[in-house]
Amino acid sequence: MLKKFRFLGLAAALVLAITLVACGGGDSEEENDGGSGDSGNGDNGDSSSGVELGESELTVPYVAWAGAIARTPLVQQVLEEAGYTVETKQVDAGSMWTSVANDDTSFMTASWLPATHQSYWEQYQDDVEVIGAFVDKAPLAMTVPSYMDIESVEDLKGNEELGEAVDWTITGIDPGAGVMQNTQTAIEEYGLDNWELQSSSEGAMLSELETKIENEEPIIVPGWKPHWMFAEMDLKMLEDPKEVYGGEGDRIEAIAHTSFKEDSPAAYKIVKRITEDYDTEMENKLLVEINKGAEPADAASQFLEDNQDLLEKWTEGIGE
Repeated sequence: MLKKFRFLGLAAALVLAITLVACGGGDSEEENDGGSGDSGNGDNGDSSSGVELGESELTVPYVAWAGAIARTPLVQQVLEEAGYTVETKQVDAGSMWTSVANDDTSFMTASWLPATHQSYWEQYQDDVEVIGAFVDKAPLAMTVPSYMDIESVEDLKGNEELGEAVDWTITGIDPGAGVMQNTQTAIEEYGLDNWELQSSSEGAMLSELETKIENEEPIIVPGWKPHWMFAEMDLKMLEDPKEVYGGEGDRIEAIAHTSFKEDSPAAYKIVKRITEDYDTEMENKLLVEINKGAEPADAASQFLEDNQDLLEKWTEGIGE
């Protein structure tokens, strides 16, 4: 698929090597020891041998949340371009954390810290480590259509008119999601005694949200950014004065078992490089294409086709 880009780079390197030999350079031992001071790859050190793949069969668990669905195929395809075999598995949030902590899977792309996945971090922090952050600030909150006349979670308390209109129900996603745990905590912290959190799936929640907006009816859902729903629908996040949802927002991070860096050093380096460049704008591009109907893998492939410089940067100096 994308091997042609690596081939062109290798061909250019071969031509350069032949030219240097023809010019008679590099005779002295001092020069061969690196006297020029340029190692070629910055954080990679010796570029001639590259960073070893190590264990080349990787498994990446993810939860069927929009962001994870967008970024996981991107990471997968970059790793496969470097020579790895990557299997992705859709799981719930608890299984994602447990499998990485037990070293049954390689790493995850959908950790939300410090607030949303706090309970998982407290349980598994001795067995995992953070590789890097895809998104530095990802806010979460109860979310409603902008036409609704409420501004804060506090406005739900004792709100008979709204409660009866939505059957005292907050329409949620999968029960293991951190944002669901936060929402349940918010119900308790704000004294929303009559309110209930209904579990479903992200897809079911979004479908219900779209239907309610089409009819300009009230609905309350747990929301988070980045997500295409904020680009496609007129929504607002409710104020959360108690900061149950973590204030300015969580970091969305790649997290691996503590042995991953040693077991698959090149994969660790690639994932770290991706997190250093990845941001909300990049994720939104993927989310928009997927929401338009593109398969997540196709959206990732097209992104890499359009950004060959990033692909080369992320895989530079990687070799068996």
